[in-house]
Amino acid sequence: MRSAVCTVFALIFALSVAPSGPAHAADYPNQIIKIIVPFPPGGGVDVVARMIAPRLSESLGQSVIIENRGGAGGSVGATAVAQAPHDGYTLLLGTGSTHGTNPLVYTRLGYDPVRDFAPVALITSAPMMLVANNDVPVKNAAELIALAKSKPGELSFGSYGTGSNNHLFAELLNSMAGIQTNHIPYRGSAPMMTDLIGGRIQFAFDGVATTVGYIRSGTVRPLGVSSAKRSLVLPDAPTIAEQGVPGFDASAWFALFAPAGTPQAVIDLLNHKVNDALKAAEVKDGFLKIGNEPVGGGPDVLAATVRSDLQKWATIVREKNIHIDP
Repeated sequence: MRSAVCTVFALIFALSVAPSGPAHAADYPNQIIKIIVPFPPGGGVDVVARMIAPRLSESLGQSVIIENRGGAGGSVGATAVAQAPHDGYTLLLGTGSTHGTNPLVYTRLGYDPVRDFAPVALITSAPMMLVANNDVPVKNAAELIALAKSKPGELSFGSYGTGSNNHLFAELLNSMAGIQTNHIPYRGSAPMMTDLIGGRIQFAFDGVATTVGYIRSGTVRPLGVSSAKRSLVLPDAPTIAEQGVPGFDASAWFALFAPAGTPQAVIDLLNHKVNDALKAAEVKDGFLKIGNEPVGGGPDVLAATVRSDLQKWATIVREKNIHIDP
């Protein structure tokens, strides 16, 4: 115990005397800024980054480029930023996966979501839609729960992969609704939705932007929204919390992080510019069209979001014994 306490004090001392970044932070930015997107091009995270980057580039007077560095559920890109120079020129478009679920699910991870990053700004938040195959005899989340209770262990749900956010959303539903359904992992949304439509799985959570086309064409059936309030894109779809699971609230979120030790002046400038960008009509409307609600706020808002997610998902990960050995 004594050695552990000494280690903690040593870490605190090291952090207190660690350099806070280049002394010329007042000159920032004087070179290209790179935002690492820890997922492949074309996905939801990539879309958010590419919507915000041009506005940041314009307001900062410096080029802001996107670099996709996918792998291990976002952990590869997040690790790269955690190890990057803390000068404000390498940033991370982080998510509820990189900073909320991966640290709990992966048995080995190359970064700590709190210690290794400086929160900059929470950009957007987006609910997921609970959808079902059309042959499943349910019209809403309440009926799905009733069906699952009548047939314990017989229904299956899909996810983007073990430990992904929509995997944990479904496990949260299992836990809060008191039902037992089976997890089938896929390599992303496209194959999952293919199997959902084909009837090989019965339900799944997916992004509103992804599901809205399927819903409007009648290919899948919407059952409920994962967030505490209804989606602005599909306002007629009730939340899961409205359907007999009070307190159910889970959303995907997207945020900007810098490596720990980045000068506070740089963090404050970036935060200010992100908040300004979110006020622009074309940015706000662009996000709303894909089901993302602009959030903004200070770095403290993002820090609180990370802490809340880590606490929420720790219980589910432990209860369901979810883990990934890289």
